[in-house]
Amino acid sequence: MTVEATTERVLRLLALLQRRPSWTAADLAAELGVTDRSVRRDVERLRAVGYPVHAAPGVGGGYQLGAGTRLPPLLLDDEEAIATAVSLLMAAGGTVAGAGEAALRALAKLDQVMPPRLRAEVRAVHGATDTLVGPGVEIDPELLVTLARACRDAVRVRFRYAGRGGEERERTTEPVRMVATGRRWYLMAWDVDRDDWRTFRLDRMREVTATTWRFRAREHPDPVTYVQRSVTEAPYRYLARVRLRARPDQVRELVPPQVGRVEDDRDGWCVLVAGGVDLDWLAVHVVRLGFEAEVLEPPELREAAALLARRLAALH
Repeated sequence: MTVEATTERVLRLLALLQRRPSWTAADLAAELGVTDRSVRRDVERLRAVGYPVHAAPGVGGGYQLGAGTRLPPLLLDDEEAIATAVSLLMAAGGTVAGAGEAALRALAKLDQVMPPRLRAEVRAVHGATDTLVGPGVEIDPELLVTLARACRDAVRVRFRYAGRGGEERERTTEPVRMVATGRRWYLMAWDVDRDDWRTFRLDRMREVTATTWRFRAREHPDPVTYVQRSVTEAPYRYLARVRLRARPDQVRELVPPQVGRVEDDRDGWCVLVAGGVDLDWLAVHVVRLGFEAEVLEPPELREAAALLARRLAALH
């Protein structure tokens, strides 16, 4: 018997073991059209690649697929593959901490081996599904998969990118990680033309292409911290640092990560770092938090807060 035929039979055996809790050797042999001895050899082949197949002797005994110490390769039929891919797409945009990144890695692996006909089914199901989530920017799932693969395989990515002014330019990058803030997706990557790290909003990308040019991974900042700083600080005219008499977790419940960064301080205080184009807007939002506050910088924010206090006191 050829290696191909043996491999096909072993995969059929795995599918049978996944179908119901227990099988006798005789039933498996009948299903596969082989002898009991061949079944035992195929069971050993499954065990060799990590599948914990348990065998119970005697009347009522048989073979059973159990849980092991590591996850072996899974065998999915068409319906299971579609359901898994759609679930991963939903999780990639979800709110469970850490689930989005893990879902993208798993989706990239599944998409790589999925037949084109099943990809079309996944797109159809996902396109016909809505979820009750907060407002955000929708991202094409295929774009997420393309970038996830590029990050995993360390290959350069080219795309057209619209800046804040709306002008589009072609960019060539070495992608490291995608970061989701809850409303938007960002890519942290090394910009080849600018020779520096950059943050890119996925909803501003067009004509994204993963090249065959592999790059050597370089030392990089922490992606989450870098993206948060880029989003909350870099785009704004003013950068405020305000001490608040509150625990960091209390402030983080009120200030989303794409709006401000919370640093630990001492004696029951923490520091909020947030950017803004308008000092009055910053002052109002600090007051709305409801904590005792001390403006560290900029000095102009103290003046804006004092003016706001006078205006409020003058209301009748």
